[in-house]
Amino acid sequence: MENNILSVKIERMTREKLSEVVEIEKLVHPNHHWSRDSFLNEIQNKLANYFCLTDTKTNKILGYAGFWEILEEAHITSIAVHPDYRRLGLATILLKHIVKSCYKKMIKYITLEVRAGNIPAISLYEKFGFKSVGRRKKYYQDNNEDALIMFTENIWFDTFKTNFLKIEQEIHKAKSENE
Repeated sequence: MENNILSVKIERMTREKLSEVVEIEKLVHPNHHWSRDSFLNEIQNKLANYFCLTDTKTNKILGYAGFWEILEEAHITSIAVHPDYRRLGLATILLKHIVKSCYKKMIKYITLEVRAGNIPAISLYEKFGFKSVGRRKKYYQDNNEDALIMFTENIWFDTFKTNFLKIEQEIHKAKSENE
């Protein structure tokens, strides 16, 4: 891990990248993970947007994310970072990319479910302005853990946009310091 981790690029997830994506998926969700066919269906779904975060020096996939477009709403289906590359700001970069994609697609709201015990993910979403609006009891089949339902306000509102611009500036500053 001597590479400059923040030297990354985001590209659309393709069939050729699925082996690496599934490897990460199995590491992140060992008891209940998506199959290669599940990802293949998603990247062929016209309402789905899936992409990979790749180290520009090694061309290794470090993480991936995806969301569905449902009218004026985006539903985040997954954000995952390889366990060896966590706590480096990569999930923040992935979520930033989702929000920027939503702006380009004129989407107003973003929603997701997250494991109630996944404190790092919940903290990330809260940093971006997501609020917990409910709970799905026993949502996760592998251990019957509850899911928190999280939602943003309209991302075009000044409060959300101001916070998002601040996060973008933090990412840019971190990247500049590491170059």
